[in-house]
Amino acid sequence: MRPVAFVTGASRGIGKATALALADAGFDVAFTARTRNEGDARDEGDTGAGRALPGSLETTTKEIEARGGRALPLTADLLEPLSLERAVADALEAFGHIDVLVNNAVHSGPGSMTRFLDTPIDHFVTKVQANYLAQIVVIKAVLPSMLERGGGTIVNVTSYSGTHDPTAPVGEGGWGLAYAASKGAFHRMAGILAVELGPLGIKAFNLDPGHVVTERMQANADLLGLAGKYGGAPPSAPALAIAWLATSDAASALNGKTVNGLRLALDNGHPDWRTE
Repeated sequence: MRPVAFVTGASRGIGKATALALADAGFDVAFTARTRNEGDARDEGDTGAGRALPGSLETTTKEIEARGGRALPLTADLLEPLSLERAVADALEAFGHIDVLVNNAVHSGPGSMTRFLDTPIDHFVTKVQANYLAQIVVIKAVLPSMLERGGGTIVNVTSYSGTHDPTAPVGEGGWGLAYAASKGAFHRMAGILAVELGPLGIKAFNLDPGHVVTERMQANADLLGLAGKYGGAPPSAPALAIAWLATSDAASALNGKTVNGLRLALDNGHPDWRTE
C-alpha cells in the first residue's frame, strides 16, 4: 500500500514543490488550492494589483501523474472551514488513509505587508482565521485516521516572521504584524502536538522555509523593498526538507522541533543555490 500525503496550498510555490517531492518519494498526493484551472489565479496581496499568477490544481495534477503518482486535486479555501473538512474527507474516501499532512497554505490577501496603523482590525481577524484556525481544522480532521492507524506525520510550514522581529518596517524589507502574529500562533502548535500525541505515534514539526523565491515573491520583490536584499532559495529546497521529515527514521529525534528547511535541504543533497 502506497503512503498518502495531504498538502494544502499546492497550486504553486512551496506547496506545489512539496507535492512533487512527495510524489517522487513514492507518495500518492491529495492536495488543495483555490485555483482549479491554469490562468485563473490573480495576486490578491497588498502589492499584487491583481496580476496573473501561474499555477493551478490542474497543472500540479499533471506533474504528479507524470511522476507516476496518484493525484487528488481538491478545491478548498482557508476561510471556509467546511471546505477544508470536506477536502480531508474526500482524501480519506479516495485513499483510505493519510500518512503525512503538510500545512503549507497561507492567506495571500491584503494585510500581510501593511504597517500597523494602516491595517484595519478585520485584516488581523482574517489572518488569524486563515493562518492559524484553519490549520487547526485540518489537523483535527486528519488526526482520528492517523491515530487509528498508530501514527502519522504533521509538517507545519511556519515563518521566520512568526518568531523574529523585522529589522526594518514594511516597504523597507520588513513584514506586517497581522501576518507575523498569525504565523506566531501557528508556530506554537507542533511542540504541543508532539508532547500530547507523540506517545501515540504522532510526529509534528515546524518547518521554517527560509527566504524562498516563489512565483509571487519574484513578482513582488521590487515593490516590497526586497529586491537585492536577500538571496532566495527555490521552492524545491524546503520541499526536499519536508520530504525528508516525512520519510526519514532520523526525523523522529526532531519531533516537536523547529527545523531550518534550507539547512536541512543542503544537508541532504539539494544543489546549493547560493553559488549560482
